[in-house]
Amino acid sequence: MAASNERGSSSASRWPLAGVRVLEIGSEIAVPYATKLIADAGADVIKLEPGEAGDPLRRWTASDTELPADRDGALFQFLNASKRSVRCDPVTPTGRELILDLAASIDLVVEDLGPGVLDGCGLGFDALRARNPALSLVSLSTWGSTGPWIDRPATEWTLQASVGSTGYRGLPERGPVASGGRIGEWGAGTYVGVAAASALLSTRNTGAGQFVDVSMFETLVAFMTIQHDLSFQFNGGPLLQALETPSIEPAKDGWVGLCTYTGQQWKDFCSMIGRQDLGEDKRFYDATARMEHLALIQEAMHAWTREHSVDEIIESASLLRIPAAPIGDGRNLPEMDHLKQRGVFVDNPGGFVQPRPPYVFEKSRLRPIGAAPTFGQHTDEVKAELAIARPAITAGDGAPALPLSGIRVVDLTCFWAGPVATSYLAEMGADVIKVESIQRPDGMRFSGAVRNEIMWEWSHVFHGANSSKRDVTLQLESEAGMSLLLRLIEKADLVVENFSARVMDNFGLTWEKLSALNPRLSLVRMPAFGLDGPWRDRPGFAPNVEQVSGLAWMTGYEDLPLIVRGACDPLGGMHTVFAIFLALEHRRRTGEGQLVEVPLVEPALNLAAEQVIEYSAYGELLERAGNRGPAAAPQGAYPCADGEHLAIAVATDAQWQGLVAALGRPAWALADELASAAGRHANHDRIDDELRDWLTDQSVASAETKLLEAGVPASACVNAHFLHPNPQLEHRRFFQTFEHPVAGSLRYPGFPAQFSAFGPHLRRAPAPTLGQHNDEILREELGLSDAEIAKLRETKIVGERPTFM
Repeated sequence: MAASNERGSSSASRWPLAGVRVLEIGSEIAVPYATKLIADAGADVIKLEPGEAGDPLRRWTASDTELPADRDGALFQFLNASKRSVRCDPVTPTGRELILDLAASIDLVVEDLGPGVLDGCGLGFDALRARNPALSLVSLSTWGSTGPWIDRPATEWTLQASVGSTGYRGLPERGPVASGGRIGEWGAGTYVGVAAASALLSTRNTGAGQFVDVSMFETLVAFMTIQHDLSFQFNGGPLLQALETPSIEPAKDGWVGLCTYTGQQWKDFCSMIGRQDLGEDKRFYDATARMEHLALIQEAMHAWTREHSVDEIIESASLLRIPAAPIGDGRNLPEMDHLKQRGVFVDNPGGFVQPRPPYVFEKSRLRPIGAAPTFGQHTDEVKAELAIARPAITAGDGAPALPLSGIRVVDLTCFWAGPVATSYLAEMGADVIKVESIQRPDGMRFSGAVRNEIMWEWSHVFHGANSSKRDVTLQLESEAGMSLLLRLIEKADLVVENFSARVMDNFGLTWEKLSALNPRLSLVRMPAFGLDGPWRDRPGFAPNVEQVSGLAWMTGYEDLPLIVRGACDPLGGMHTVFAIFLALEHRRRTGEGQLVEVPLVEPALNLAAEQVIEYSAYGELLERAGNRGPAAAPQGAYPCADGEHLAIAVATDAQWQGLVAALGRPAWALADELASAAGRHANHDRIDDELRDWLTDQSVASAETKLLEAGVPASACVNAHFLHPNPQLEHRRFFQTFEHPVAGSLRYPGFPAQFSAFGPHLRRAPAPTLGQHNDEILREELGLSDAEIAKLRETKIVGERPTFM
């Protein structure tokens, strides 16, 4: 069904964003993915495309498959399904007038033209707001709209090096390796979608729009580092390049994914492979020690894994509650039994298979997948609509600008994906009450924590993922503790949890019970693999999600896939935030709460969607190629004279000419076959050899400066512990300092967007200590007396110190 017809259908009334109108002025992946999320939820997204051919992604295939002249690439069709296309160039007077006319009936404009471009066209936020005070403008740029680096050449791939992601992945003897699949663009699009939804919900409160400035660089800091600046503050020293062990290991019939984040999981893994001696050696509870003895560990692991099939290893691991997964790729993913049974892959009208939107709602409905528009298909239709009056949104009545002011969240999440989602809810104004117990605190309190007498307050990831919350401890195995939790839930708007699927039922916290207790409540569940299907009860952490989703398949050396390390948790959390916003919109319209399911694997499958799409559409299996990729050539991390590595990516002919100039126009670089992207890809080995020779007598800083001045995207492979100080992040006040009750003064990273209506900083408080707000919550929210609280503390139903420490 065409998008224009769908908007009038009876089912559209149940779309959470039905009636919302969006202008997309963007191309490639990031902004189109953000507006895809919005279009899937029912908004009318009008894609403005300039020139004679529109979005360059129309002609893109990662496998370089030749497309018929009248056929758009499958990835373009996936990202732009159900949108409308209008031929419009903002830099022309005609285009400018059309955009200003459209602005009167638009809720959101989402664009990626670069700092100052819309202003230079007379289409900046002030000009758009003059036509419609309720309109919000969301801008994505490489570095943000202001700062000393806004003109610094970069690609998504060099940004990975700039934030420190590339430098700590891989083996020291083989050099650093970036993540494949243009993941930085997908991740940035996720944050743009969340920022746009935040602005939209704020306008629901106030009637006023705002300017939202999103930095792709900052998004990569948020999801491609593991709170590394906080890690440096706690641990000091450089971050060492390393592999996780176990991770992706060779089996008898392929690769298998494993993960041991806890000491118990490591001990059980060692028992499984028949090496109890390694499990009993407490040195190896520390992943750093395993890396220091990598040859010993790998020999022990592979002696067992190579003798067993992938299925046998996963079955054995699952019986011991060791997280394990098969390694997914574009060919095998749609055939995996769990994903087939859950209906995760669906047909696109373009004739290929794609992942569905990454959340499942009990009551809300998402728009059916419509066809992507042809270039300019709806130009006349959209212009004709200008004559139709649309009711204006009235000015605000003094309601809080933060969209979740007045919302109460009971946070049962742990580790990273769930906590980072609920932390953002707190930053958007919600009162988030994190529920732990002294018998079972959030396990992330101990992961990577500083080894001291109160180590549970010294985990850098816990700090980064739990700011702005209140913390209460309740022993849920006790009748009294469960009763108090239910009283909190009775007054809550949201409950969010990310246990494995069986845990809530084991506690008796079924959706039927909670919805009967509080009909306006939404329960948001984030199991690794979903609430049903053959993998329902398997434990799973982010590495397993990266392993199975295809993200790991595109990352690593040609002969060794590697996990991305970090991306799935924060990006899964942000997709969960987007789903929560849709559930709140549904409740605003209907008064109903609902069950919302966001399996961590499904956002990852969307981020890796190109692999399945490419294989389904063209029969081409995309594979990793180390640091090389289809978007740029040359592209690599090259060693310099000082032992550091320099990331270089040439994505355009102009950048190639800049590289040639920076090299001094050597004869080899002037060869005709290198003048085109196809020729540079074909001669990548030769170019790499020449670049290595050029860099043998240059420091990384000197070479980086020369290339940047010539307009070539280049970046030192930064050590992630040394990201700060950074002039661009300091200019944008990305970090915010708090005084933590135990850890002292700490620099916390911010959200990678600046909202004109919310002020420069979103975090309101540091991460809470264990049970920090026990008395406050028990007394003020639940009405308990001092004597009753003392009794709870005496019986260890509440407390402030883990019982096992």
